[in-house]
Amino acid sequence: MHICVIGTGYVGLVTGLCFAEFGLNVTCVDNDEKKITLLKKGTVPFYEPGAEEMLQRNLKGERIHFTSNMGDAVDASLVIFIAVGTPPRGDGSADLKHIKDVAKEISRHIKSYKVIVTKSTVPVGTGEWLQKIISNNLKEHVDFDIVSNPEFLREGAGIEDFIRPNRIVIGASSAQAVAIMKDLYRPLYLIETPFVITDVKTAELIKYASNAFLATKISFINEIANLCETLGANIQVVARAMGLDRRIGSKFLHAGPGYGGSCFPKDTLALLQIAKENNVKLGVIEATVKTNDLQKKKAVDKIKGAMKLSKENTICILGLSFKPNTNDMRDAPSLSIIRGLLKEGVNIRAFDPVAMDDAKKFFPHITYCKDAFDAAKGSDAVVIVTEWNQFRNLDLKRIKKLVKGKFFFDLRNIYEADKVRDIGFRYYSLGRP
Repeated sequence: MHICVIGTGYVGLVTGLCFAEFGLNVTCVDNDEKKITLLKKGTVPFYEPGAEEMLQRNLKGERIHFTSNMGDAVDASLVIFIAVGTPPRGDGSADLKHIKDVAKEISRHIKSYKVIVTKSTVPVGTGEWLQKIISNNLKEHVDFDIVSNPEFLREGAGIEDFIRPNRIVIGASSAQAVAIMKDLYRPLYLIETPFVITDVKTAELIKYASNAFLATKISFINEIANLCETLGANIQVVARAMGLDRRIGSKFLHAGPGYGGSCFPKDTLALLQIAKENNVKLGVIEATVKTNDLQKKKAVDKIKGAMKLSKENTICILGLSFKPNTNDMRDAPSLSIIRGLLKEGVNIRAFDPVAMDDAKKFFPHITYCKDAFDAAKGSDAVVIVTEWNQFRNLDLKRIKKLVKGKFFFDLRNIYEADKVRDIGFRYYSLGRP
């Protein structure tokens, strides 16, 4: 079967690569010629573990192809995945400009039956809207079906999530389209992956509801961590005991400086806007967003409360991406933390294993270092913002010799307080005595 994936961002490229790995013939389309050239050479334009090896393997096997010519790709494919960006507007709603442009372009080139699938995260009702746009722009009558097939990929683990997913959601009104989609995902039947077959609107909402719930778990545990600090309780023990309850589960119950990335901030705001447009109040989601904004500010306040910051101070920031195993800086807690510290006039020395080039777009004038030890040199404080594995077991005695101050802010609770204090640091974490 030939399929086409329009958009070679994170979702589009991972989708194309994994379907090629399943043995399908995949053509990925993008209007960015530089990106297409890179991909043809076997280079992935973002950091994702395992993606480059998979790309090179499937290029060699001639199962994946890249082009900027949408017409040929659409014409040759039975299934067309739309995986272009839906960035937030000023009011938080999803901007569907790119989806609309792609839909019009698809309508110019389809000459036979197609299954047109939204992989992008889109508002409820987008499927109906797409149906109208494509129908109104067809050169001649052609049958097609619209399907919603939301993605649930975690950056840094996207390939694993695609190949061994928790579930596959297919929203469609046509039995033929459902059968074709099931055929695409046939390899997942071997590992007994649950399939949820539903209507298009329900499938569209499942994505938003899932991300909003996970964001709510993060904001909830951060609020409990703040309470723990006041009461002298230990958030890690509280969270562990909560997670042992199977009704709750242990995932996303880790206190930190707030959530970020390409999904949670955008999708919670978009869901609020969808509810507003339909006169429904989502008080829990409103609180989730507000709590997350406050949590990022609280991280800066914790540093300011412990130190008298001035232009004479240098702060070492370890971790810039919003989470480990990605270079994604979108809404990363580090952005808020560094901005807050720069307002106090301090100097920043930063290190991240993969995200420093991306961070330079936001902070071109701070100092970027070759490793954690280089970043610690001459610093008054060390701040762990992203829990990369290589930060979990640093030689703290070596760090202590390099710094000039004694402050150590562990915003991910990855160290034992007593051990850090025994080395001579003044140690601060979240939600722990």
